[in-house]
Amino acid sequence: MNISHIEHIGIAVDNLEESIKYYEEVLGLKCYSIEEVVDQKVKTAFFLVGDTKIELLESTSPDGPIGKFIEKKGQGIHHIAFAVPNASKALKTAEERGVKLVDKVSRKGAEGLNIGFLHPKSTNGVLTELCSK
Repeated sequence: MNISHIEHIGIAVDNLEESIKYYEEVLGLKCYSIEEVVDQKVKTAFFLVGDTKIELLESTSPDGPIGKFIEKKGQGIHHIAFAVPNASKALKTAEERGVKLVDKVSRKGAEGLNIGFLHPKSTNGVLTELCSK
């Protein structure tokens, strides 16, 4: 699969604006990008911490994946994302190794990345995202 690094950690939040304030005013980080991913029903905000990003995720619809996650589990860590050379190939490799997939092929995500998710039932309860440029 050839994972190079942790691309980002996704954190589900109720209110993006309030959460950005915490990361900026308390932790001293700087939000460098806010983006809406319409087909995923989410608005994102990114912070760079060393070589790793924190992605805050606010649902734009209660029936979106983040809305459902927050309703079921509350705010908190939603997923961990790993950088790979080719997300579609990495998904295929994971499936060949017996991992249940959320996405059979990669799709466009925030920051123009190609993304695909591994199902948490196959990853010790951790929603895992594979990302490539």
